[in-house]
Amino acid sequence: MFLHLTRISMLLTFVVVVLGAYTRLSDAGLGCPDWPGCYGKVVVPDTQEKIDASNEIYASRPLEPAKAWKEMVHRYAAGTLGTLILISAFLAWRNRSRPGQQLVVPLLLVGLVVFQALLGMWTVTLLLKPIIVMGHLLGGMTILALLAWTYMKSSRGAPATRTDQHPLRVWALLGLIVVALQISLGGWTGANYAALICPDLPLCQGRWWPPMDFIEGFIPWRGLGVNYEFGVLEGPARTAVHMSHRLGALITLTLVGYVAIRAILDTGPKIKLAGVILLLVLLTQFSLGVANILLTLPIAVAVTHNGVAALLLLSMLALVFHTRYTMT
Repeated sequence: MFLHLTRISMLLTFVVVVLGAYTRLSDAGLGCPDWPGCYGKVVVPDTQEKIDASNEIYASRPLEPAKAWKEMVHRYAAGTLGTLILISAFLAWRNRSRPGQQLVVPLLLVGLVVFQALLGMWTVTLLLKPIIVMGHLLGGMTILALLAWTYMKSSRGAPATRTDQHPLRVWALLGLIVVALQISLGGWTGANYAALICPDLPLCQGRWWPPMDFIEGFIPWRGLGVNYEFGVLEGPARTAVHMSHRLGALITLTLVGYVAIRAILDTGPKIKLAGVILLLVLLTQFSLGVANILLTLPIAVAVTHNGVAALLLLSMLALVFHTRYTMT
């Protein structure tokens, strides 16, 4: 039961991450101006009388049902995920005496889910503050990674044991760190609405190095009471954010591509397969990033870009696992 719940939770976390990206990219992040309900209701107001009453309370942000439903569907899914993780932690505690039963990570996940819920609340109450929006994305990715790690260690029904020093151990870990940093840059780019500040490739605004303000672009906190919907950065600051993500993509493509090719050339079948999957996901993700610019950020491509980022993280994590553990 613990293994089944972990697998279901992992899949649902991926769905929640994609739904969160869709909510943000369709400008529905403030579709409900309150939390955890929507205009004071558990369900989006659907009658004209309820809509009028809601608009009286939140006169500064009239109800847009389509955006509100996007936000609430994301919250429903996240709430369901939190419940599953809580049940998994209970099962882990109950079965803690069994050989190979993991306990620390399931309990840690409960704390992370609570913190992730707080980040979801602050995303709304702090009006899409970029550091909170990025943190919310990274929180979701961290939960996904920990669930995947738990599943990989438990999936064979026997404890995972550390392998001998594999030559790719350090490289795989370095690749995981680079992927995590690149996802962070992507989250910062999206939260600051900087994805389209450079509409051309390989140049940016017709130059190899356009005017950029890195200090302004990476200020983490700007105080309270600022509405960050659609961004507050000036052009040079947004350009600095975008170019950082673009340069990060090249570094990720080079380093992770090298690690993937090394894994493909390995003699171990699991590592070889992990390398093939990693390389395919990496090339897909890079292509989606290029398509986002050339096609002017169509929502389907942009959401897929976020989803494949999660798959890239999982693929890199799988390689890290197989270079460090074997199932007994």
